[in-house]
Amino acid sequence: MLDQLAQLEQEHAKLNEELSSPDIANNPQKLKELSVRHAELSEVVEKISLYRKLVEQRDEAQELIAGDDADLKAMAEEELPGVLEQLETLEQELTVALLPPDQNDAKNAIIEIRAGAGGDEASLFGAELLRMYARFAEMNGFTLETLSSSRTDVGGVKEAIIQMLGPNAYRTFKYESGVHRVQRVPSTEKSGRIHTSTATVAVLPEAEEVDVHIDPNDLEIDTYRSSGPGGQSVNTTDSAVRITHKPTGLIVTCQDEKSQQKNKVKAMQVLRSRLLQIQQEAEAAKQSDARLSQIGTGDRSEKIRTYNFPQDRVTDHRIPQTWNGLPGILDGGLQEIFDTLREEDIKRQLAKQGA
Repeated sequence: MLDQLAQLEQEHAKLNEELSSPDIANNPQKLKELSVRHAELSEVVEKISLYRKLVEQRDEAQELIAGDDADLKAMAEEELPGVLEQLETLEQELTVALLPPDQNDAKNAIIEIRAGAGGDEASLFGAELLRMYARFAEMNGFTLETLSSSRTDVGGVKEAIIQMLGPNAYRTFKYESGVHRVQRVPSTEKSGRIHTSTATVAVLPEAEEVDVHIDPNDLEIDTYRSSGPGGQSVNTTDSAVRITHKPTGLIVTCQDEKSQQKNKVKAMQVLRSRLLQIQQEAEAAKQSDARLSQIGTGDRSEKIRTYNFPQDRVTDHRIPQTWNGLPGILDGGLQEIFDTLREEDIKRQLAKQGA
């Protein structure tokens, strides 16, 4: 492990040099990437430094215990358990730091929410998921921007695409991809029967232009008049944009902005992120079971979580684990769930490495 830690220290030292280079200072995108990695490694390097000091303290204490000085031996015997405890904790943290990093973790996230089975009830649930993520963002310093949205007559969400901006946004939200299921009695249900409805969530790392090359000749761009719930006109200009990527058949629409240009920019953000995901999934498939040890696959068809109102519980089926206090969770109280999923994912990756 010491050799691997030394490599991280060397990488950190190299980043220090690169960040002071005028060439990097004039390249905002590269500066951003290097700064994020430097911040991550700075924390690790501090732990490595403390780890080396504790190893020295351990070795010195053991030498004193083996020596002939009774007073020094007693002091060392009293000190050694605390040093060993700190070393064990640091070793666990550094082992996690040595796991191969997800290159997407530091990126912003694109989150797509779509109503699934269940009609109006599914769209209302989709709106609740959107609010849940918005409340979490508000409480944890993330900035949410709406890229595209389509509301229903009952106030639900047929489709919403949002951008989550902030440090490690993708790492925070990436485990949300999949089918979310709600079980409750709808307000329109007179017999009191529990209904089951679903909404799908897809979380993509935001792709920069340098991440994905898009040939303009591969795009078909159409404009049309924006419309809202029920089809009524929102404005009288053709500001809505539909972009079709002909090689893949991907279609992205955006109509939330009054400016056609702004809608085009947002649609291209979503298209780049979807194309990046396709590239990365193809690469993962080449690497056989690279994703099998992780929590979930990001597949929209995978049922990942159930929100059961009658029993006031939320169950994540991938772990599996259940939490009570459903109203608080829907009000943005997701931190414990996110932390548990990340810890479990790390455990599985460590177990795979040790296999």
